Amino acid sequence: MTRHATGCGARLLLVVTAAGAWAATLDFNGRASGWLGASRDSSYRVLAGLRYLPEARFSTPIGEQFAFDAEASVNALLAADVRSRACSLAARLKPYRGFVRLSSSQFEARAGLQKINFGSATLLRPLMWFDRVDPRDPLELTDGVYGLLGRYYFQNNINVWAWGLLGNSAAKGWEQLGAVRWKPELGGRVQVPFPRGEAAATYHHRIVDYHHVVKIPEALDEQDEDRFAVDTKVDIGIGLWVEGALSRETRRLDYKELPPMWTRAAVVGADYTFGIGSGLGVMAEHMLVGSASEPFGRGTDVQLSALMLGLPLGLLDNLRGMVYYDWTNHDPYSYLGWQRTLDNWVFSVGAFWNPDTPVSLGAPGGGAAGKGIQLTVVFNH
Repeated sequence: MTRHATGCGARLLLVVTAAGAWAATLDFNGRASGWLGASRDSSYRVLAGLRYLPEARFSTPIGEQFAFDAEASVNALLAADVRSRACSLAARLKPYRGFVRLSSSQFEARAGLQKINFGSATLLRPLMWFDRVDPRDPLELTDGVYGLLGRYYFQNNINVWAWGLLGNSAAKGWEQLGAVRWKPELGGRVQVPFPRGEAAATYHHRIVDYHHVVKIPEALDEQDEDRFAVDTKVDIGIGLWVEGALSRETRRLDYKELPPMWTRAAVVGADYTFGIGSGLGVMAEHMLVGSASEPFGRGTDVQLSALMLGLPLGLLDNLRGMVYYDWTNHDPYSYLGWQRTLDNWVFSVGAFWNPDTPVSLGAPGGGAAGKGIQLTVVFNH
């Protein structure tokens, strides 16, 4: 899946014709973006920034059955945040992706800094374990994870995933606390197709790091966490999907084993495209998320709903609106965006209406406080 360079992109093609003929390609691409936004909650705020994501990709066949490729990219960011009379500047340069991959028609092994995601839900995602993609973001940016991912595809389209992560101390996905950096996280997933859909089961294990959040690290320092999830989706004219996840975390306090803590999340969703204009796409999801001392016992649960409408306006423009609703606090979170795509350019304008003191939804659409608008310009090369 090597993306060919376009526009100002560059490609180096190496071809050797001999008894063992081989060809290698080296692509250079990039994505530059800038944004300017203003919002108002308890005070006025202006946000502006520039980002550049240069990317290099190398690929070459190995014999007749295998291929080797590598990808490397960095995230260069310069941002300003002006709030009332205060102004803060931030400059950051960090790896964005960096991995090598060996693949065939039925097998893939990928090692390095990469994006791992799965599941069918888009707006409210119980299976948002390793990424934080915001559906409102035209760039769909998310940090990667360091690890090894292997996938095998059987001839009947059943596919098996297995991964091991290492060196990821920051919280990712739904996590509130990161893992112990140099202790491996292990997991896997099985996807089974059936007529008009597929079903899957997923597992992940990690050790949660409490060292930085407790005054006496020896009392509560490292806890084991096991996650279990099932999901399925079907297409019967209307797209339907269900996802459910359970997480079990040990409670060892002062070297005593206490009852574990369970967190759970489940979502049901549907989408359909109506024959209005160029096709009005409607997606709705409803999620229950909470925690308890038993996996299905009484506990603290909240319910969230999300609705997204998308309407293409000709070949170049797209209009999209989203509404999240927090049934516990009776707060709506709204977003309306327009996007135009011109060759290598993407222009977008987004406006949001959120509570002045929002409660974290634990979902990508939670967003900032108050009301605001943002203009984003993207150039791909």
